[in-house]
Amino acid sequence: MEKTLNRIHPVSDPEATYFLQVSWEKDLGTGFGLLLSDCQCAWTGTVSEADISREAADIEMDREKYVEELRKALIAGEESAGKYNFVIA
Repeated sequence: MEKTLNRIHPVSDPEATYFLQVSWEKDLGTGFGLLLSDCQCAWTGTVSEADISREAADIEMDREKYVEELRKALIAGEESAGKYNFVIA
């Protein structure tokens, strides 16, 4: 299992710092787990392969392109800094 941990500052609260851990087996396209923490609370979730396919279809995006965008937004870290915004709701 591979994991990444990134520090994020959501546009919904730029002064706040969150940590986002993403874990996956083969690649993000087969599904992944998420852990989000503000160092006081933590939230977890999973995204299945079917969820990824459904979301790509909903936004009419090629599935492979969608998975690549997920990779850039969730695990690329410094490579994608400033290109993606997070909103905590």
